[in-house]
Amino acid sequence: MFVSNSEEQKQEMLSFLGYKNIEELIKDAAPGIGKADFDLPAALSELELQKHIGQLASKNKKALNFIGAGAYEHFTPAAVNAISSRGEFLTAYTPYQAEASQGTLQAIYEYQSSICALFDMDISNASHYDGATALAEAVGAAVKIKNKNTVLIPAALHPHYKQTLKTYFKYADIKFIEVSCEEGSTDIEDLKEQLENTNVAAFVLANPNFFGVVEEVDEISEVVKEAGALLIACVNPLSLGVLKTPGSYDADFAVGDGQVLGNSVYFGGPHLGIFTCKKEYVRSLPGRVVGIAKDKDGNRAFVLTLQAREQHIRRERSASNICSNQALCALNAVVYMTLLGPEGMVKVASLNLEKSHKLKDLLSKEGCKLKFKQPFFNEFVIECPKPAEEICKELANQGIAAGYPLKEFGGGFENALLVCATETKTDEEIKKFAQIMGGF
Repeated sequence: MFVSNSEEQKQEMLSFLGYKNIEELIKDAAPGIGKADFDLPAALSELELQKHIGQLASKNKKALNFIGAGAYEHFTPAAVNAISSRGEFLTAYTPYQAEASQGTLQAIYEYQSSICALFDMDISNASHYDGATALAEAVGAAVKIKNKNTVLIPAALHPHYKQTLKTYFKYADIKFIEVSCEEGSTDIEDLKEQLENTNVAAFVLANPNFFGVVEEVDEISEVVKEAGALLIACVNPLSLGVLKTPGSYDADFAVGDGQVLGNSVYFGGPHLGIFTCKKEYVRSLPGRVVGIAKDKDGNRAFVLTLQAREQHIRRERSASNICSNQALCALNAVVYMTLLGPEGMVKVASLNLEKSHKLKDLLSKEGCKLKFKQPFFNEFVIECPKPAEEICKELANQGIAAGYPLKEFGGGFENALLVCATETKTDEEIKKFAQIMGGF
């Protein structure tokens, strides 16, 4: 509980320091600070503030949402937030005296174990900031391991992920080359041609990719491995309930965004970066890792392990500068996965598959054309009869968020719209959307 200083206490401290008021103290401590006239309104009482915030919130518009594109609307059981909001857990940070917080460490350990089982990978860290930063860390690790500076990425990788890679490695000697995805999925022949470059460290396999397309993971893995490069899988964790796991197609690193596991969209963040790898690359694993040890009495204890990799130990020779994680979002994820269990994860993934394909079928009946023919998970691209941005604006006036326009992908995508249907959509809502789209 915080109890602020009384006016008498403040004056006593100022007098001891030789000042009459706080302005004199600030003038000496930080010259130039405090001179600005901020022209702020008078302070509000708690009741007035609640009403003011309520008025602001009332301006928000609710919409029937068919947007995916990296941030997805999923149902989160009430128990998830009920557990993660308990006082024992409610922190977004790993404690500095970590071993004193056995409950927090055990929760992270359970998260790591659950993620390893879901991804079919050997090792998981305690999480990263989001999927994009997790991918960037995997790329950095692959470049160090192979001692090569070229990384292949698919043209259908999420645009924000591409931008994050460019930002991360702006001043590093790393070259990114895009592999063609003209037909919606990775062009295997182009991939083979690019892999002839002997300086390739890794290929990033996005599955599903940004267009929602499910890739030929086994064939891609075989091609990459034959070339001697590392395979970095960037996946939708929820899709692993029905799609092949990264471990099954021999991925060296596997990352993803855990927003789909019990975390809301949160206006774009915070999200949860998932990072896994093979055991042989554990020394290249960035971030915190929780392990099990025994205390002096022989009792089981959870500890932060393998810390020699981290920047507070090895400085510039560390695996990464990452020294934090998304502990609260990771807690949401492990609670969500535990509540659903393996069968529940399969069921939710299957519902996403079912709802999106129902939407595809109804849109096709209404005359909408699919841009790509390949299999997809819970989102896909349609061709609109006019610019997709115009359609989105028109539907917004009807209370529908129609999808994500793909104009940024250049020629041939002006009318392309990425639409998504998750388990949250009813058959009636899907039918309504399809009928409206058919009217254009």
